[in-house]
Amino acid sequence: MKRTLFNTLILSLLGIMSFSQTKKEKDQKAIKDMCGCYEVSFNFAETFSYSEDENYVPSKEKHDEGLEWVQLVEDEDNKVVMQHLLIVGNPDAPHIVKHWRQDWIFENTDFYMFNGDNNWKYASMPVESVQGQWTQKVYQVDDSPRYEGSASWVHADGRSFWENTTDAPLPRREYTKRNDYNVTVRGNRHEITEEGWVHDQDNKKVIRKAGQQDVVLAEEKGINYYNKVDAARCKAAQDWWATNRKMWGTVRKQWEKVFSRSKDLSLNGKVDDKRLYEHLFALDANAAKKKDIKKIITAFVR
Repeated sequence: MKRTLFNTLILSLLGIMSFSQTKKEKDQKAIKDMCGCYEVSFNFAETFSYSEDENYVPSKEKHDEGLEWVQLVEDEDNKVVMQHLLIVGNPDAPHIVKHWRQDWIFENTDFYMFNGDNNWKYASMPVESVQGQWTQKVYQVDDSPRYEGSASWVHADGRSFWENTTDAPLPRREYTKRNDYNVTVRGNRHEITEEGWVHDQDNKKVIRKAGQQDVVLAEEKGINYYNKVDAARCKAAQDWWATNRKMWGTVRKQWEKVFSRSKDLSLNGKVDDKRLYEHLFALDANAAKKKDIKKIITAFVR
């Protein structure tokens, strides 16, 4: 009787472990399914305004299209790194723009949470609070931090999606045109589709001041469609990455040293009247030295 009960318990545990492993494998597949060559449409519209200023002007609707290569950079059991590369200009002589990067880390406990005005608060979470979850860490074009959040991938009814709400800096399309708010509360949803994947957003434009309650200035809807196309169409981006990946690997490692300090982080907006990406983009990928990259990034960390 006891042996039967023991065997039943063992089989139950093995079943749970098998289910857990299968779930993680589904998660990993969904994440890596976002890699490849895509025709992308970017769409944003301000939906609600709460400003009491009668002269308030909402952001114009944005509709843009582009060709984007999502490069798999690292593929480990608990970490997947993907670099987005935009392909712009004349198709016969395209220009490659290093776009955003997304890292996915399983059961991550270390967070840098954006808190407005180029400041990120470090937070360490208990292991049990992130069990089975994946953290998406999103980085700027210069690999400096942007935003991150943790949640579980959901696989149900033939669908695979992940969603999370977190604080983030203003997107480039906003901070180059307005300064009446300083935090974007991003509701992010990534869903894998037959055509590719969709990045669905429900955002709040927030005014944050120390010692005061957040003020929601407006809300925004964003939806970006990634429709997969033949990888050959993104060959220019693949070639660019082959030439530049070593330098950007060094950049990532330097940032990892900064993050490993596990303390609050503040960055300078400009050094020598240039933004960080301007300094890094000006480097020769074949000649850039580790010490030069370190010097640039160190100058921006306050």
